[in-house]
Amino acid sequence: MSHYNTIMHQLLTLVPRHHFDKLAKGLDADRYVKTFTTWNQFSTLLYAQAGGKQSLRDIQNGLEAQGGRLYHLGLPEGVKRSTLSDANKNRPCALFENLFYTMVDRCKDVTPKHKFRFKNPLYAYDATTISLCLATFSWAKFRAAKGALKLHCQLDYNGNLPCFVAATDGKCNDVRAAKHFFTVVPDSIYCFDKGYTDFVWFRHIDINGAFFVTRAKENMQYTVAGQQPVPAGGGVLSDEQITLSGFYTAKDYPGKLRLVRFYDPEREVILEFLTNNFSLAASTIAHIYKARWQIETFFKWIKQNLKIKSFLGTSPNAVMTQVWVAMCYYLLLTYIKYQTKYRFSIFYLHRIVREMLMERTSLIDLLNLNEVRLDRLRCQDRQLCFQF
Repeated sequence: MSHYNTIMHQLLTLVPRHHFDKLAKGLDADRYVKTFTTWNQFSTLLYAQAGGKQSLRDIQNGLEAQGGRLYHLGLPEGVKRSTLSDANKNRPCALFENLFYTMVDRCKDVTPKHKFRFKNPLYAYDATTISLCLATFSWAKFRAAKGALKLHCQLDYNGNLPCFVAATDGKCNDVRAAKHFFTVVPDSIYCFDKGYTDFVWFRHIDINGAFFVTRAKENMQYTVAGQQPVPAGGGVLSDEQITLSGFYTAKDYPGKLRLVRFYDPEREVILEFLTNNFSLAASTIAHIYKARWQIETFFKWIKQNLKIKSFLGTSPNAVMTQVWVAMCYYLLLTYIKYQTKYRFSIFYLHRIVREMLMERTSLIDLLNLNEVRLDRLRCQDRQLCFQF
């Protein structure tokens, strides 16, 4: 078992190092750096994310405990808290943002297609709020006595892949952020909840040749312009063509829309969906929105398993550096899962990587381990360490 390198080292080999170095050179990120390079910074932060480290001291103590294994990670001996803190504060987080999108493009090549019959690209768009202490993070204003960071995310239904992430302070309106950051790709379908209702934005999506699916607000004023056939069974109650009749909304979106009423037997409620797509079946429109839960699951997963609720620095650059590295780690797990056709969830993959992060074994072999074999492997590796 000793001829293998650590799991952490094998994770780093999956990161496009040549592209990382090119980005670092372009941003002049390693200017005046003698020992602790930007790659060392990324390696340390990735170690913290994968290993579940809670603080700068926790990271320093964990690396010191590994001693001789740091050589294989290219890390200098004794990474100090102050060194990592200064790097997070001063080195541009744009480097890690660009790395994230490079890894997104690579993941798209291995992720499975969405399960709907149509071939249109399908995305969910939503935002989540991360609470911060306003006294410490004064730049992240939310309310009078509270601070917050808001992450806006676009999730690709192909493999539940986060393909776009943006961050604002907590008080930023979701629709305003979507208008600012959101790029409409023709022929795509975008799904979001009714908190994003803005008919000017809906018209922008329609004009650019894309489609949207959302929930209709209860107080929406409209006139029925036509009916579409409703198949028996399937939960669809009605399928109508409508025009908006409100004074302002009619000006914001003068074209026709489609209103689908659907009975959800699981929740025993009637839901109304609004879309500009008239070609898909009404039941498909309802199921597109139902699949939007994937982005809620994604937000829940990253909050519970990644270190994005407590931060290693207080500056905007330090916070965003940590967020982007967390997203890069999630993409690494995604890439491993789909490239190797790993049969279990990303949560279980993250768990075994965390448990075996600094152990010397093959990553491919690790993916086939059950709990009993995992415990046995830990014992074998500890015995080898004592022999050395």
